[in-house]
Amino acid sequence: MKKTALLKKLLKDPEILLAPGAFDVFSAKIIAHSGFKAVYMTGYGTSASVLGKPDVGLLTMTEMVDRARNIAEAVDVPVLADGDTGYGNPLNVIRTVREYEKAGVCAIQLEDQVFPKRCGHMLGRKVIPMEEMVSKIKAAVDTRVDDDFVIIARTDARTNHGLEEALRRGRAYADAGADLIFIESPESVDEMKKINEAFPDVPTLANMLEGGRTPMPTAKELEAMGYGIAIYCTGPLYAAAAAVKKYMETLRTNGDTKAIWNDLIAFADFNKFIGLDEYNETGKKYDVK
Repeated sequence: MKKTALLKKLLKDPEILLAPGAFDVFSAKIIAHSGFKAVYMTGYGTSASVLGKPDVGLLTMTEMVDRARNIAEAVDVPVLADGDTGYGNPLNVIRTVREYEKAGVCAIQLEDQVFPKRCGHMLGRKVIPMEEMVSKIKAAVDTRVDDDFVIIARTDARTNHGLEEALRRGRAYADAGADLIFIESPESVDEMKKINEAFPDVPTLANMLEGGRTPMPTAKELEAMGYGIAIYCTGPLYAAAAAVKKYMETLRTNGDTKAIWNDLIAFADFNKFIGLDEYNETGKKYDVK
């Protein structure tokens, strides 16, 4: 089964799909190796890892596509990729969707923010007119080559315009052909339930961000609400940042790292995970010394 068809199937299954956020290729490999059935390429984490900057619309489309291509190549599970605002008007969206699809990802997320955008749990976000976003969704749907390539429509209207406006926009985007509806940053469990009541016919996405504006129910609770997928976009990034920070503090304080050796992956284990054994075996096949 091709990856795009697999993703469509996973989104329709009764069991919720969990897709942790990859901020680079190595984190994507860890996610897939850990048994998760999908990877979410986070724009927030990509901005941090590529630029060392916040998620405020600084990355270009080509930078995001390069990262998406490398992640899709490195893992055997479907990759859902953040496409921000589509990087312009509906004509820009056409090129963006073409490039993302050619990169090998299985889904692109498009949002209705004014460019430059901001992370969906930051304040100060503004949204474009609903009709403009509907045109972007229609352009995305018309452009994709593979009918199973998933178009994710995200609205950021909840924070400044209320839940009802966000639901109204979500319905318009679903009617325009979006395959997955993402109502960003609901602020209570009751709101999360209302989202799924409003979309019984389209899979919905829950964005689980530690310390964000939305509650974080368990996966089973999200499944019971009706969500088709939950992304954990920032958790892996925060975990990696905390681990590196601890390493640096230990080295600076102690002058060595012996106190945390047990917290580290071993040299041999890392080399095995990253594929050195397979590389060496392939070299033998072609008599590479």
